[in-house]
Amino acid sequence: MRDLRLRLSQNLGLLVAVLLFVPLYTLYSVLHPKGGSVYLLVQNANESFTLIMVAMAQTVPVLTGGLDLSVGALMTLVNCLASWLIAGSALQMAAGVLACLALGMACGFANGLIVVVGRIQPIIATLATGAIYIGLALLLRPTPGGTVDADLSWVTTNALSEMDTTYHWFPDGAPWWFANGLGRLPVPILLILAVVLLVWMPFRNTVTGRGCYAVGSAEGAAFMSGLSIARSRLAAYTLGGFFAACGGLYLAIQTGSGNADVAQAGDYTLNSVAAVVIGGTSLFGGSGGAVGSIFGALVLRSISFCFRVFDPDSPVGFLANPLLQPLFEGIILLVAVSLGAARVFRVKNRLQLFT
Repeated sequence: MRDLRLRLSQNLGLLVAVLLFVPLYTLYSVLHPKGGSVYLLVQNANESFTLIMVAMAQTVPVLTGGLDLSVGALMTLVNCLASWLIAGSALQMAAGVLACLALGMACGFANGLIVVVGRIQPIIATLATGAIYIGLALLLRPTPGGTVDADLSWVTTNALSEMDTTYHWFPDGAPWWFANGLGRLPVPILLILAVVLLVWMPFRNTVTGRGCYAVGSAEGAAFMSGLSIARSRLAAYTLGGFFAACGGLYLAIQTGSGNADVAQAGDYTLNSVAAVVIGGTSLFGGSGGAVGSIFGALVLRSISFCFRVFDPDSPVGFLANPLLQPLFEGIILLVAVSLGAARVFRVKNRLQLFT
């Protein structure tokens, strides 16, 4: 029982995020004419994927006690590069995907070098590098454009049932477990699961991954324990660059083009911080994780989804006014962030955050 209470306490932020997401998305599904359909799930998953990746990118530096203000700009840079490279033969597209991911990791590693070697505060260092990344994105795409392979875009932005309809995986008809279960899953959700299971979870269980938590919770104690502070921070920013690259790459595949949108980059950066906090990751560092940030991002998206389905003639029809939606989104976001950070206000000793 004591172990259960400890685990619940350690994952309180994640539980809060889940408890916020479920009623919000349920309300949206009930009010939407196509609520619960595969079509709606695919649409929502496509709209959420990039923010989820950027939130995960923000999570890892935050775990070390830092803050990466370049994640939105890096996502935009990779988005613009992908609009040049993701076309042609299968081999060319594979090489383009690898180049985009490599660029994200290289930029993340550069952020880590500036923070570790240059000993510059992460918020200042990444603010500067973010401006550089946006400048490079504007050089690549002064105006929105580019071409991304249409077949790749179709495959990665649909549900598995669509694949079966096109490629006839089941000539005699889809079995019940596929038609009413697995087949309803959008491909973006499967990609998120793949990133979590193949990248995040293995990293978290490595010495370097545990070192990121240790550095964020007590850097001095981590150093005295023999952990490499520099390696943990470099790994955190490099992995953050990888996640941001995944978001930018998917955005290019989804939209079929690249766009060096400065305002969009800023919005993604700010929302990534909000998603991290809602998901239960402490801005002090050392507590939380990428899974919580995924649900934090879903909470943010669910808020915006709900405003689309309110009836203008209903008692809450004023919420459907597009001019007032930023105000209401900001209020709800403030409440959600406050709930996600509530644990910080209850602690009497900082060590309580990590026990």
